[in-house]
Amino acid sequence: MANVFQVGAGMVGSAIAIDLSKDHNLFLADYDLNALKTIQSKNSNIQISQLDVTDSEALSEWIAPADIVLLAVPGFLGYKSLKTIINCGKDVVDISFSPENILTLDQLAKEKNVTAIVDAGVAPGIPNFLLGYWNAKMKINSFDYCVGGLPKNPSPPYNYKAPFSPIDVIEEYTRPARMMIDSKVVTKAALTDLEIFHFSEVGKLEAFNTDGLRSLLKTMKHIPNMKEKTLRYPGHAKLMQSMIDEGLFDNNNFDDTVKKLFKDWKLEENEPEFTVLDINIYGDTKNIHYHLYDEMDIGSKNSSMARTTGYTATATINMLLKNLWDKKGVYPPEKVGANANCVEFLLSYLSDRNVKMTQT
Repeated sequence: MANVFQVGAGMVGSAIAIDLSKDHNLFLADYDLNALKTIQSKNSNIQISQLDVTDSEALSEWIAPADIVLLAVPGFLGYKSLKTIINCGKDVVDISFSPENILTLDQLAKEKNVTAIVDAGVAPGIPNFLLGYWNAKMKINSFDYCVGGLPKNPSPPYNYKAPFSPIDVIEEYTRPARMMIDSKVVTKAALTDLEIFHFSEVGKLEAFNTDGLRSLLKTMKHIPNMKEKTLRYPGHAKLMQSMIDEGLFDNNNFDDTVKKLFKDWKLEENEPEFTVLDINIYGDTKNIHYHLYDEMDIGSKNSSMARTTGYTATATINMLLKNLWDKKGVYPPEKVGANANCVEFLLSYLSDRNVKMTQT
């Protein structure tokens, strides 16, 4: 059993902790002591520590005995925390999705003999793994995906609940969206280029631009067309754009707006929700379509977003522990996906936890 040290005990972190603690010695840290105790109540073998992740010295001291680290903090805390972990010489899987370019830490990771796999969640994450897999097999001309986590019983005006950090959701709505169009990186405002999709499981959803391609714009820049969109119930994008236009996310209003949305977007315990992920890969020889639909697990009470993101992260931890991927440096999932054994392990791991994808 490995000594896995996990930083972050939020909604997704809870699912990760319970999953990892089944096969490993899990050490869990967060600033929120109540969240830590709640998770520990589900498995008394989990060892908890209250930790301020912004204290690099305290973080370094805490992870000293770790065999591997899993970083699951909000994006604005991610880059500095990841750098500290790498400096400590610890292999790490990161799902903080920090806004900074985390590939800039690649040289440091190589110097410290560290393997860091980043963005190993549902999306970015699963689409990247799969794109890397097919990119190793054929020439790809176009790639796109849309993803969203939503309540099954939406309530106005937002028709939305946040299954992960609301601050990260707001970041998605306000950060310009980059995409690849005809081999050129094009930047558009988030919430634009609305499309309506119909999914058999949930009906109509709208899709709009967000900045989810991240590392793909560098690692897969040979693919001439790539885009990513976020899924919401129809009307949500228009409402959020009106809030932006009214200045509610400006610096002087930001804290008040976030405080309100934390309350309005709170996903209640046992509130049913779902995650949809739809992926298209268009190649010279074939076109591949993947579809994932997942709902909250009634037994464990884990949300679908916690399951799909969390189990992708725990699968990646186990990939490293099983030496399926042992290259040193910072690697986004599309690089790891070029190794077919890693993708097969991921899909099998998710399926074993009833997170299933269809492929056509």
